[in-house]
Amino acid sequence: MTGAATPPTIGVFDSGFGGLTVLRALIDRLPHARYAFIGDTARLPYGSKSRRTIARYAIESAQFLVHEQGAEFLVIACNTASALALDAIRDSVPVPVLGVIEPGAEAARAASHTGDVLVIATDATVQSHAYTAACHARGLRVIEKACPLLVPLVEEGWTDHPVTAEVIRIYLDELNAAAASQHMQPDALVLGCTHYPLLRSLIQSSVAPGVQVIDSAAAAAEAAARSFPGVLAAQAGEEHTIIRCFATDSVEKFERLGSRFLGRPVGEVGLVDLGG
Repeated sequence: MTGAATPPTIGVFDSGFGGLTVLRALIDRLPHARYAFIGDTARLPYGSKSRRTIARYAIESAQFLVHEQGAEFLVIACNTASALALDAIRDSVPVPVLGVIEPGAEAARAASHTGDVLVIATDATVQSHAYTAACHARGLRVIEKACPLLVPLVEEGWTDHPVTAEVIRIYLDELNAAAASQHMQPDALVLGCTHYPLLRSLIQSSVAPGVQVIDSAAAAAEAAARSFPGVLAAQAGEEHTIIRCFATDSVEKFERLGSRFLGRPVGEVGLVDLGG
């Protein structure tokens, strides 16, 4: 890639808008790329759907990003789709595809000295046991816990609220008790949901001393950056990150809440019809 080359387009997909935290982390590391993000807001939540349906939905969004937006690389910023449909997505598009689970597990392996890891996520992600499999493949022991109250609290804007802090404390107390019952000494906690980075400060203040909080969104961005060597230097002349956001429904909600996840205005969001 040369300095005169067009910046690469990275496509980012989520079932909603929580994956904007992954986009935010990508922009921090690859600010000179172009980005196309789609949230399949018309068909969320994915967690209540079958594996076959999740794969179909995810493939439709992936193909939109590649064939209509010119994405040269895809990041699946959805834990459910990463857990249940990653291979199907990879088979459906001619570009590299990265999920969020493998990078999160790899970051946990790098951070942990005891080999014992905790994961908090949504019900659907926990029920898939994808983090357990990824951690076991790296020689780690792991306990996963579903924390279903955290997503609505984030979407309510209660990211620094005493109620949210208390809910986190209760969840972590239960998780730590489960770890103790298995004689584990966890020293890493993986945030297995793209909403959870907005709660990182509350979570960090609630974990035991010496426990490192692993942001799987940031880990995925680091993995993507390694997959695009030279992009930062090659595109040093670019002045602004180019972002195009799309949703399959609830465009107004996306525009209203999206900036909270992205850390900057999302701009005008395009409405896309991917079918039923």
